[in-house]
Amino acid sequence: MERFFNGLRGDRPARSAMSLCRALMGERGEASGAALARDALAAFGALGAAERAQFFDVLALEFSPSAEDVDRAAAAYRLERSTANLQRLQRAAEPARQELFRRINMAPGGTAALIEMRRELLAGLGEHPSWQAIDADLLHLLRSWFNRGFLRLERIDWRTPAIVLEKLIRYESVHAIRGWSDLHRRLEADRRCYAFFHPQLPEEPLIFIEVALTHGVSARVQPLLDAASTVEDPGHSNCAVFYSINNCQDGLRGISFGDLLIKQVAENLRRELPRVRKFVTLSPIPGFRQWLAAERVHLARGPRGEERMALLDALERPGWQDSAAATPLHGLLLPLCAHYLLRAKKGTEPLDAVSRFHLGNGASLERINWLGDTSEHGMAISAGMMVNYVYRLSHVERNHERFVKEHHVEASREVEGLARESPFAAGETEAARA
Repeated sequence: MERFFNGLRGDRPARSAMSLCRALMGERGEASGAALARDALAAFGALGAAERAQFFDVLALEFSPSAEDVDRAAAAYRLERSTANLQRLQRAAEPARQELFRRINMAPGGTAALIEMRRELLAGLGEHPSWQAIDADLLHLLRSWFNRGFLRLERIDWRTPAIVLEKLIRYESVHAIRGWSDLHRRLEADRRCYAFFHPQLPEEPLIFIEVALTHGVSARVQPLLDAASTVEDPGHSNCAVFYSINNCQDGLRGISFGDLLIKQVAENLRRELPRVRKFVTLSPIPGFRQWLAAERVHLARGPRGEERMALLDALERPGWQDSAAATPLHGLLLPLCAHYLLRAKKGTEPLDAVSRFHLGNGASLERINWLGDTSEHGMAISAGMMVNYVYRLSHVERNHERFVKEHHVEASREVEGLARESPFAAGETEAARA
C-alpha cells in the first residue's frame, strides 16, 4: 500500500491522514484513541478534493476483508457449525473500515464528520465504483447510530434558537422560505413545524415537516404559503395538512426518517387538538411532466391523437392555464395523472418517488388537485397538479403491509375512476400494447 501512495503526486497530506488512521486502528487506550481520532479527522479535513479521492481509494483497498481469511473461516464453519466458528467468520467478513469509523466517531464532531464523508462518497460513486464498499460500511453504521431510539422530536417555533431557524430556511427544498417574515408565518398558531434531532447533532435538524391546520382538506398550496394570510384559531381546525417535508443531511441518504416523523406528528397533533381528525398531505408530483413527455409517441396514436398533441403542445406556452386550452387540458391531464400515479411503475412499485414514499408509509391516494401549485416549479414538473395522500391512522399498518407484500396502491374511488377515463384505459391509444 505504501507503493500505492509513492506512485501518487502531491500525496503527502493523504499519506499523513492514512498513517494516523492506521495508528488509530492499533491504539487500545480510550483517551489516546480519542486524541488520535481527533488528529485523523483534522488531517482528513485538511485534504483537498484530489487528496480525499486518494484517501478513499486506499480505504477501499487496504481496509477490506481478506478473502483468504474469509475462505478459511467459512470452511471451518461448514465443517463445524459452532457459535465460535460463526463468530470467527463474522469477524473475518467485517471490513476493518467499520472499526476505523467507530474509532473516528470517538472524536468530538466525529459523527458529523462521518456524515459529511459519506456525502462526498455518494457524490463520487459514479466515477469511483470501488467506493461503494466504503459507502455500504458507513450506511450500516449510520443506520445503527440513527435509529428511532436515538432521535428526539422537537416542535420548531419562533422561540427556537436562530441557528436552527436559519437552517430551516436553507434546507427547505419543496417550497422555498423567502426570508424571516415568510418563516414567521409558517410558525404561527395555525401552523406547525416539527423536526428530528440526534444527540450528536443538537443544532442540525435531520428532517423537518411543515403542517397547516385547516378546516377541510386543502387543494392548493399557494394560500398555505401566503405570508400575508390571516392567522386562524387552531382550535377550530379539523384537518392537518402536511405540505412540506425535507431531509436535511445528504450524508444520511438511505436512512428513512419520514415515515416515523409523519406518524408521530399525527399522534402529537391528535392529542393536542382533539378536533383534528384528518391527516393529509398536499404533495407534488415531480415526475409527471417527464413521464408525459416520454409517452407522447403513444398518445399520438388513435383517432384523437392529433387533438391530444395539440393540447400537449399548449402546455409549453406560458399562461396556458388562463387560455382556451385550460378546459380541454383539464379533461386530458387529470385522467392521465391518475393513470400515472396508479399504473406507471418502477419495477413493481409506483414510478413517482413521492407516491412510493407515502404509499409505503401506509397512506392512501385520495385526490388529484387541478392547479394545486401554480408556481413556476409546480407548473414545470406536474402542470400545476398536486395530490392529497390521506393518513388514516387506523389503516396505516394494513395499507403498509399490502403495499410491501402485494404492491397494492390504496386509492379513492375518485382517483380510480379518473384512471379509467385516461386514453390508455379507454382504448384510444395503443400505448399499453407498445
